[in-house]
Amino acid sequence: MTDHTMAAGFAASFADYASEKGADRNALLAESGLTEDDLSDQDNRIPRAAYQTMIGVAIRQTGDTALLLRHTFDSRLETMSIVGQIVHTSSSLRHSFEQLNRYLHLMGDVELPQGVDRYELQGTADGLWIIDHLVLPPEMSFWSEVSFARFISEFRRSFPDATFEIAMEVTYPSPPHADQYPELFRVPVEFNAKRNALKIDPVWDSPETQFEPGNAYAFGIFTRHADEMLAKLQADTTIRARIEAQILPKLHEGTISMDKVASDLAMSRQTLYRRLKEEEITFAEIHDDLRRRMAMEYLSGQKVTVNETAYLLGFSEASSFVRAFKRWTGLSPTAYLNQAA
Repeated sequence: MTDHTMAAGFAASFADYASEKGADRNALLAESGLTEDDLSDQDNRIPRAAYQTMIGVAIRQTGDTALLLRHTFDSRLETMSIVGQIVHTSSSLRHSFEQLNRYLHLMGDVELPQGVDRYELQGTADGLWIIDHLVLPPEMSFWSEVSFARFISEFRRSFPDATFEIAMEVTYPSPPHADQYPELFRVPVEFNAKRNALKIDPVWDSPETQFEPGNAYAFGIFTRHADEMLAKLQADTTIRARIEAQILPKLHEGTISMDKVASDLAMSRQTLYRRLKEEEITFAEIHDDLRRRMAMEYLSGQKVTVNETAYLLGFSEASSFVRAFKRWTGLSPTAYLNQAA
């Protein structure tokens, strides 16, 4: 599986916060496999799984399932990532969203369909919405939870006398700390919705609403530094990760041509083959493992049927998908679903 990474600044800030709330910092580091050196620079890259482990340990120690959410409301993005500095020196809401989507991977790796931004500002007859297009299994719903908490908390600090948030829709079920949502989010929340979306006051998308002027110089400094970091991050990305990004939105097509993927990556088939050999993996293995991981995500979410999952993964027949799933897990999809329930 591709090792997803993220900026160490988030883990460092959370470790500080959790320690203040009673968690054992040494245990947080030991169980997550991180060191103080890993957290010494906010731009260091750490395994995303290590951060998730740290969160679990801190929640277990404090007994507070809303700990990460509280940390989000009580912390500042600019202290954890340069993306926060860029957003705060943007000229308007839409401008800040352009930067957020542009530099998203500096905060953490995410998998999105090709050509789709994570965050979209969408004006409808019902109002102005922030749409989060990242689709996650239920066990990772906290990423959506803290995403909207981050927007709200940053605006509350910058514009304490203005209205920003109005309502929220989330695809995940009511969490154990849902009774604390009214205090933290202060807006009506619809759980098990069809999308992750935050309704905000439309005044923020008005041409007349501009952020503090005079930040162009600082904005330029921050974005130049971020561009350098992004270029290095992209250069360091494994060929496996680049292939997965290409084939993920095409999984439903079934047969995926290695020649076409090589062309999309602007390299010859021979170069792609050589790069794969260097990483000791084959194109077929990457395709098969991505199918396996997506099958687990689709079925774990329990929002699609076995037949629909087979189609989404490009299997021409459900029976072929069932055989593949048994090879991956030792269980049939139905048995896996019953076990999960």
